[in-house]
Amino acid sequence: MNQQDQVKRKWMPPLLMAGIVSFTAVVSGCSNNTSGSGDKPTSSASATAKAVVDKNGKFDPPITVTYLRPWAPDVKFKSGEDQNNNVHTKWAHDKLGIDLKNLWISPSTNNAFETKLRLSLATNEKMPDIISYRGEFNLARELIDSGKFVDAGELFDKYASKTWKDAMNEDPSVWYPYMQDGKRIGIPILDYAYNGDPVMWIREDWMQKLNLSAPKTLDDLEKLMDAFTNQDPDGNGKKDTYGLAIGFKNWVNTWMSDAGWIFGAFGTMPNQWNKTKDGTLEYGTVTEGSKKALAKMQSWMKSGYLPAEAGLYDETKASEDFTAGKAGIVVGPHWMPAWPLEDVKKNNKNAQYKAYPIPAGPNQVSGRHGTPNSNGVVLINKDMKHPEAFFTYQNYLFDQYANPQVGGEFENGMAEGYDWVMVDGKPMNDTEHTGGYSPEKYTLTFDGARIPSQLMKALAKLSTGEVPSTPFEKKLKSSTPQAMIDAASIVMAQKDIVIPQMFTGAPTATMQTTNDILAKLEKDTLAQIIYGKLPIDAFDKFVENWKSSGGDKTTAEVNEWYKSVSNGGK
Repeated sequence: MNQQDQVKRKWMPPLLMAGIVSFTAVVSGCSNNTSGSGDKPTSSASATAKAVVDKNGKFDPPITVTYLRPWAPDVKFKSGEDQNNNVHTKWAHDKLGIDLKNLWISPSTNNAFETKLRLSLATNEKMPDIISYRGEFNLARELIDSGKFVDAGELFDKYASKTWKDAMNEDPSVWYPYMQDGKRIGIPILDYAYNGDPVMWIREDWMQKLNLSAPKTLDDLEKLMDAFTNQDPDGNGKKDTYGLAIGFKNWVNTWMSDAGWIFGAFGTMPNQWNKTKDGTLEYGTVTEGSKKALAKMQSWMKSGYLPAEAGLYDETKASEDFTAGKAGIVVGPHWMPAWPLEDVKKNNKNAQYKAYPIPAGPNQVSGRHGTPNSNGVVLINKDMKHPEAFFTYQNYLFDQYANPQVGGEFENGMAEGYDWVMVDGKPMNDTEHTGGYSPEKYTLTFDGARIPSQLMKALAKLSTGEVPSTPFEKKLKSSTPQAMIDAASIVMAQKDIVIPQMFTGAPTATMQTTNDILAKLEKDTLAQIIYGKLPIDAFDKFVENWKSSGGDKTTAEVNEWYKSVSNGGK
């Protein structure tokens, strides 16, 4: 991820279509006590007299929490339910005495949510109690800079449960992007570690038909892409297929339909700050490795291995070419069989796809982007009367749902009849039985609650064939396609090739004034080189312009920040 767009994933689809986590039915407190302690939520000092909690830890009368969050296209409601009235909002009311209410509703697609929220900021419209957001980092910073939101770190220290705090402490750097003047304004929304790390998905039936093997190197990959482009792998007698589905409308290093691994084959990662051998940070797009990667992409575009529309495709649109049977390869996370690759068989019942490792470049070098342990941010309005209500809600999800226990409220899933159903006396989580309803997607933080280290540990265990023992593992096994489990094992087998984003702080002074200029320069130049409208040597002039237009000053500031937070700077 780059400094302009630390959270550039517009939306990360949930891990599973059938919900994967749950926990015991004991009401969690908002104090700093251990999870499942059953302590009652504590009111804030300014609202103690008004927030009444009954013996079950439920607000009585109920407290209304207004909020905003983008609604992604995969959020599916049953007939008669919607964003404000569904099984989860009913649960929050009945269990916690909290009424969840959208201030307004907008989709996550086509920047609709961002546009409306920016307009609200510009016209000084009333903000909700809570904003949960994953998308443009610039917008997250605009919200923080507006001064409308409280020091959430203080509230977190006071009200978060031990389970939530322990999960956050797995990687304290997740706070960095949302800090201002040393204060933790935004609460990071935790995600699973490695959850977005890519693998290579290939049409297995096409490979078998053409008697080819999965690529281990870029040279192997070129042969495969050439065959997928020129040897009619779908057998329709038309030249209407190509090799690799990518989209770089947003960035070349992105969360799905990714091209960052091509740069990784040359030892760098674009759109992010990478650590060099001497321990300093450099912006990956302006390195010699990026020039070599762009030359490779230019040759692939010329050969027809890439879609002519790649520069117009975002991450989701590019993947549609793979699911539609136009492209034979797409690179993205292990969870893609849950979405969008389920459409592959809808479009062709005989189609087969499989995950493979990221191939190596010259000198057997491989590289892929990593996954931050957070995916979004929660901001709490300074005018919220009962901020403790949010912690009551989120503590419950961490203490009860994130790591389900035998006999617990969420042992089988979040809601019976939605993400799990009983079939012949056994709970079933697969989409075939549930219809693909996922109430964790209705939550304030998109996925309920996630403990970063939990998922891949469980998937790694399942990939060895070991029998699942915990409710989390059992639910994961029953709701996870084998293709995803196999892909997760590849992710972990290649974990040493990750090139992590090393700058996770707030934008530096120079970034704040030059981000737009540098981002446009970068996007325009890379696109023109890939399309062959500029020669590869134009890259050198781009680097020169990037440095003189604020890149050098930004680099110095980034390294100053890195020194201040690294062990060497303490």
